Amino acid sequence: MADAIDIYGTAFKNGSATLLARVVGQGGADVVQADLSAVRYTVYLLDDQDPDSRTAVANHTGVSLLVAQVIFDSPQLDPLWTVDEIGYNFRHVLDVSPHQAFSIAGRNYLVEYQLTPMAGQVILVRFRLHVI
Repeated sequence: MADAIDIYGTAFKNGSATLLARVVGQGGADVVQADLSAVRYTVYLLDDQDPDSRTAVANHTGVSLLVAQVIFDSPQLDPLWTVDEIGYNFRHVLDVSPHQAFSIAGRNYLVEYQLTPMAGQVILVRFRLHVI
């Protein structure tokens, strides 16, 4: 069984972020578009003094995405991916043009995606970003 881990990164204050991951399903195989019925994300501002406290960022709460916008049916291997030679099957460029998501430098944010499968439990994909 794989461990639950957050993916760490850095983002610029008032900037965007390109978030990449390889997501596997309950059986251990890479998730493909047909496996999922919905994808939603929320950005949270974290409280560094209280690990149980998080505040949802306005206009980045429960945002629905099309599955085809973020999930690839085969691994993508390009210069963005430096983790291994297999590639990623999840990519989302957080759109901050209408509403900023990372407005406070020096703070940590959590971007949490909920991937709803056709059957089984929701898959969480989480990114912890330190904003500079």
